[in-house]
This record gives sequence, structure tokens and C-alpha cells, in this order.
Amino acid sequence: MTGRLEQHLKHHFGYDHFRTGQKEIIEAVLSEQNVVAVLPTGSGKSICYQLPALLLKGTVIVVSPLLSLMTDQVKELKAHGFKQVAAINSMITESEKQYIFNRLSEYKLLYVSPEMLQNNFLLKRLYSLTIPLMVIDEAHCISQWGFEFRPDYLRLGEVHHKLNKPTILALTATATKEVQEDIIQSLQMNNCIRLIYPMDKPNIAFKVKQFTERERKKEYIISKLREFPVPTMIYFSSRKEAEKIAIHLQSELADLRIAFYHGGLETNDRLLIQQQFMQNQLDVICCTSAFGMGINKQDVRLVIHYHIPSQIESFIQEVGRAGRDGEESISILLYHDMDKFIPKRLTQSELPDVTTVRMVLEEIKQNPQLDLQEIKDFILSLTQNNETHWRFLHYQVEKLGVLDVDGKVNHSFNIDQSMYKIEKTIQNRLDQKNLKLQEMVDWINTKKCRRATLFQHFQKGYNNPKGICCDKCDFDWTKWKPAKRKVNLQLNSWKDKLAYAFMQENIES
Repeated sequence: MTGRLEQHLKHHFGYDHFRTGQKEIIEAVLSEQNVVAVLPTGSGKSICYQLPALLLKGTVIVVSPLLSLMTDQVKELKAHGFKQVAAINSMITESEKQYIFNRLSEYKLLYVSPEMLQNNFLLKRLYSLTIPLMVIDEAHCISQWGFEFRPDYLRLGEVHHKLNKPTILALTATATKEVQEDIIQSLQMNNCIRLIYPMDKPNIAFKVKQFTERERKKEYIISKLREFPVPTMIYFSSRKEAEKIAIHLQSELADLRIAFYHGGLETNDRLLIQQQFMQNQLDVICCTSAFGMGINKQDVRLVIHYHIPSQIESFIQEVGRAGRDGEESISILLYHDMDKFIPKRLTQSELPDVTTVRMVLEEIKQNPQLDLQEIKDFILSLTQNNETHWRFLHYQVEKLGVLDVDGKVNHSFNIDQSMYKIEKTIQNRLDQKNLKLQEMVDWINTKKCRRATLFQHFQKGYNNPKGICCDKCDFDWTKWKPAKRKVNLQLNSWKDKLAYAFMQENIES
């Protein structure tokens, strides 16, 4: 089969040749080898499982982190004639879900979230299928999100066993050796091979602009967008700041169409903004890290970080969304010395304090008749409805045997022993996150080539830059000649037009 892969690629996707790494990854999974694969953002990772799905007998399961990412990929595949594909997530109606459940065996490719794979009804239905391949897309999320924000990522190894241990493909654009080990250990990937390819993109130049006054950042962005009105993504650590700056930029840059995007928006609003940006109906997106994963927009020219990311992996992921078409693009990080305290506060807020942990353990010990919902309600009442704290503590007490998988209390658990282990886990995570943040700060303050130092934790060496390298080597704005932005005001339907009008009204008011 592998000798005819190019023919299948041409027939199904219209490409004459594979990009770097694609064929090797596909050949490995078709040979039933478990694979951890690292390919740079925009290098066509999805082909590595979409083509095998067409060639293998049965249904390929793809674990995907974001609803918008699933929706986009399903829509794109169907537009290209790949009809045997579906996504099961919270966005679809009960009738749509039932329709898919009744036809599960007809799908070649099924997208699900890690949380959806905790649904016993779905698992039983999947168990009856032939599943030759289980794909973990954006697999770095296991390490980056699994320990706090989305612990169901850490349960994927158990799910894999329940599905009769199909071949696993763990795909990501960024993974240090430590993250690779997290992925392998969590997924229990026995005898896996690692296919790791250089993740730096030679068409992206790097610049860090340091400020003594935070307010100057806005002026700098405005001046650059006036000079270079190109498709731009501006990343923020704060939802409120993303909204505030978007409104300010729109008031100063009337010729550009600007919107904000974050996880607090309604799902339909997020999807609309995403589609408008993809279709050149928006020029600039002020967003949090919730935006961009899987966005297949080819001509993003500027990626600006208004705030410092919490780790280099996130920075590389976000920067890599520029220049998917190979044209020269620029990353700008705006830095003020006080910025590093923002991710520190966010890191501390992700984990419960030790007082809360002890109160939870004592409540469970004193009231062993509590069911899982009552325990959840108690934790949320202590943490001001912090869902992340609930998910973290639920995973910890389950892992330590305080609760079993059905949520029943183990009467004999020891509070002090459990407390010690959870407290140690929290401290280890805080130490690790602070170390990651310090690596980011060190990169900002480096006196060496930014390209070389950015990727030194991930690979040996780096690709020679296509044009400008960085502000430590040869950065010069006059060398950059980006193409003029594409403008498309043609909206697809009256709903799009109405939503766009309301969005403009909200920005202007």
C-alpha cells in the first residue's frame, strides 16, 4: 500500500508530493506502529491521519482539543468530497448526535473531545467498531492542559485500552523531550517510535520590543498596522484587555476591520469571527490563546504578543500561525518588566490552595455518603465556581483512591497521606510552570540570535532564515515588503451580514 501513497494523495487531496515528514508518519501508522510525531505548525499534520482513514478498514478516532477546530476540519473535508466524517461534541443537537450514533460504523473519521470519551454510552458504541487508529491531535495538550485544566487528557490511556488498543498517533507542533515523555507515559505507548522534525519556520522573523511604559504598546501597534495593514493576530493574556484594545484599535484604524475573540464569547460568535477572519472579512483579531489552533489561514503576516506567553511552547505554537503560505512574516513580542507577573498570577489561580484541598478531604471523610455531584457542589462553593479547581481535585482524589471511578467514597482513605501527595503535586506543577516562564523571560533578554535560542530546547540547530532573521541579527523593517491585504466584504448569507453588522455596531458603540 505504501508504494502507492503518492497516487492516493493525488486522488483524494490533489497534492502531487508529500511535505516533509508526512509520508514517513503515514507509513509508520499503516504498519501499525505507535508514533509520536512533531511537525511544525502549518506543515499539514492533518493529512497524516486523514489519508490513513481513507485507506484503513474501520473508523479512525481523532481526539481534538477545540470545538471550532473539529467543526472547521469536518467542514473542510466535506467540501473536498470526504463525506464519511463527523464530530461528536456539545455543539451538535441531540437529534444530530443520535443520527451519528446510529451510523457510527459508516464513518471513516470521527472527531471527539477527550471529555466526550468519558461518556460510557459512546465508549460502548465505539467498542463495537473496528478502530485501526486512535489519533491525539495537538498532543502537547496532554502535558500543557492535562494536569489542571483538562484532566480527561490524562485518562486517554485508559480509553485506549477500552477500545482494544488500536495504533496510536500522537501529533503536535511543539514538544520538548520532557513533553514527549509526558505523552508517551500518559498514553502508555509501548514500543513507540518518535518522528521529530525541525519545527522552526524559516520565513518567520523575530522581534522583541521592550517598553518602560505599558501604554506605549498601543501606540506602537497602531503605527505598525498603519504602515503594514496585513492580516494580523494579536495575543493577550486577558480577555478584558483583548476587548479593550480591539475597540481602541478600531477607533484609531478606521480602514481596518478589527474584532476580539476569547473563550468567554458564545460559541456561535466565536465561529463567526473565525470564519470572517478566514474569508478576509476581518483584518485583525485581538485574541487569547483560545484562538488559532488549527486555523488554516495561509496569509497571516503579523503575530503580535501584547503580553508575554507563559511558556516557549505556547509562543512557538502561536507564532507558527503566521506565514503558512511560505511568505515572509513577522513575530513581535511587546514586553514590559511587569508583564511577567500576569502569567504568574494565572498559574497560581489554576490550582487550589492547600487550605481548600484539606477542607475538601475533611468534608469527604466526615460525609462518606456524599455522591459525586454533592462533592462537586461543595468544591465549587469553596472555589467561587472555579471549574478548573473542581476538575483538578476530582482527578487527584480519583487517582489517589479517595473516590473510585463511579464516584463512591473509599471510607479508609487517610487525609494526611492524601493531603501530602496532592500538595506535592501542586508544588511540582507550580515549580515547573515558573521554570517555563523563566525560560520565556530569558529568551526575551537574550543577547544571542533569537531563532537559535528559541528552538534550542526542541532541536539541534535551525533552518536558515528565508529573509530577515531577528532583531539580534539583521532586523530592518525596510526589508519587509508584504503583499497588500486581501479584502472580501462578500458575506455568504443574510445571517452573516446581520451578525457582521451587529459586531461592527458593538465595536463602535
